[in-house]
Amino acid sequence: MDLFKKCFEFTRADEIKEAGFYPYFRPIEENEGPVVQIEGRKVIMAGSNNYLGLTAHPKVKEAAMKAVEKYGTGCSGSRYLTGTLDMHIELEDRLAKFFGQESVLLFSTGYQTGQGIIPTLVQRGEYIISDKDNHACLIAGNLMAKGALAEFVRYKHNDMDDLERVITKIDKYAAKLIVSDGVFSTGGEIVNLPKLNKIAKENNARILIDDAHSVGVIGKGGRGTASEFNLENEIDMTMGTFSKTFASLGGFVSGKKAVINYIKHHSLALIFSASPTPASVAAALAALDILEAEPERVNSLIRNAEKMRTGLRAEGFKVLDGRTAIVPVIIGEDLLAFKMWRMLYDAGVFVNVFISPGVPPGRQMMRTSYMATHEDEHLDKILEIFRDCGKKLGLI
Repeated sequence: MDLFKKCFEFTRADEIKEAGFYPYFRPIEENEGPVVQIEGRKVIMAGSNNYLGLTAHPKVKEAAMKAVEKYGTGCSGSRYLTGTLDMHIELEDRLAKFFGQESVLLFSTGYQTGQGIIPTLVQRGEYIISDKDNHACLIAGNLMAKGALAEFVRYKHNDMDDLERVITKIDKYAAKLIVSDGVFSTGGEIVNLPKLNKIAKENNARILIDDAHSVGVIGKGGRGTASEFNLENEIDMTMGTFSKTFASLGGFVSGKKAVINYIKHHSLALIFSASPTPASVAAALAALDILEAEPERVNSLIRNAEKMRTGLRAEGFKVLDGRTAIVPVIIGEDLLAFKMWRMLYDAGVFVNVFISPGVPPGRQMMRTSYMATHEDEHLDKILEIFRDCGKKLGLI
């Protein structure tokens, strides 16, 4: 058997390309936030995670350029050795203060953060209890820990009764970590954190919440899921990313000083990876400045998302309930979803298409997401184009 046999037999992407429906890896030529240029023409971006619209903010761009002038383009080493800048420490301290936590540790990417925390903390004979719909980085971290002989079990998506059923089967005195997204990246649902926290406390479990899609979106001043439910002092660890609200690249985890210090000195993902670049850190710092100074951006984001959630539903589309920046429109079939994506794109709107096995059969969707910087003219145009395309395809 040839190792590459599966590669040569993989034809699905080429078939979709030949049909003219391939939606992935489309290069963006210019990025102005709500409007981008792709293939030489302007389209409204309704699929970005640039939630507060800060990637094109003059202060964020200026901060990144000044950092390159001062520090160069990279750190040429890991945080553990020669790769720590004073800016890394500054951002960690600022984030700890922002989230009201004892300590914060930066990672080079958000994806790497999940891989860096879970297998470092959960070891042989200890338990990870994970939501079935958690992000891929959490799943990767879970499987790495399982490979080191930790126990890995899952519960039904955001189903606290099932979490309770699963956790009560485990020895109450065993070391356990419950892992969940704060805002789930596909459907935009918010974890039932009060119930999850109650179950954790009753069963001797610690909690890790991934707030990649929560920071800048929910909570007081955009402080995330624990803040949303007034549980800032209850949740053991929160991780997040700089690639969304913070308009940059990198990741972080916040928690008790002793826990963060242990991760800092034991996480292979941290010790053996080059540290976040000067431009990335400076951009995240500038974005944090703006978030703190202009918390009304969070309100604008939620207003825009709610306008689209209400408007799309009024047109007759099946829209998942929620109150975050993510507004999923259910299409129901792979080919129909690809056709809808192509029609939207040709008419001037870019969204993300999710098909099986990424989502369960029947839940194929246009995953739309919104920014604080979308104007009503952008949103009204998106609604108009969705209505026209939906009617043509018989979806509404």
